[in-house]
Amino acid sequence: MARLVIADDHAIVRAGLRTLIHDETGLDLIGEAAGGYEAIELVEKYQPDVLVLDISMPDLDGISVTRMLKPNFPNLRILILTLHEDEALLKEAIKAGASGYILKRAAESELISAVQVILRGDMYVDPSMLRSLLGESKLVSPQNSPQTENLTPRETEILKLIVEGYTNRQIGEYLNISIRTVEGHRANISDKLGLHSRLDLVRYARQHDMIE
Repeated sequence: MARLVIADDHAIVRAGLRTLIHDETGLDLIGEAAGGYEAIELVEKYQPDVLVLDISMPDLDGISVTRMLKPNFPNLRILILTLHEDEALLKEAIKAGASGYILKRAAESELISAVQVILRGDMYVDPSMLRSLLGESKLVSPQNSPQTENLTPRETEILKLIVEGYTNRQIGEYLNISIRTVEGHRANISDKLGLHSRLDLVRYARQHDMIE
């Protein structure tokens, strides 16, 4: 079971996050912080798998917290939670070592998916912010790009769902197949394309006109 700490200076936001996490099997909320320094103390004390971290707190901002924690806790996944749809903040958060960046207005529908993505070792970026991050990444050159034709029709279908943000569970329910089958297809897709993060898969899908 993945262990989480949440940090936000607004009690009502923490209450909403608490409800979302408690309703999800496989996630265990083990601590709550109302500030940046308190978040650091809880991470040091409990060593959680994931820290959901507000970017704007009165004592110490989320990016500074991230910079302070990552050297000592390299395996900690930090999901930045913010009101700000700001490209500069997104890039700064990722540079600091954050594993994800989600807007508060999308948290109710996307938080659990975002946590699942970063727990797999992938990076989660709010879909509305993904374009700016892709623009910073060097695209694979056509002559070195993997070929879409290597994928089976089912793998292509699953790839499209992955880049649209569906979790393995949601893909399984949508296609009426087991999560284990989805995981098998996903592994095959990664092996065939040589791409292992969602960001790389989104970039690949854009290059091959699989998404708008």
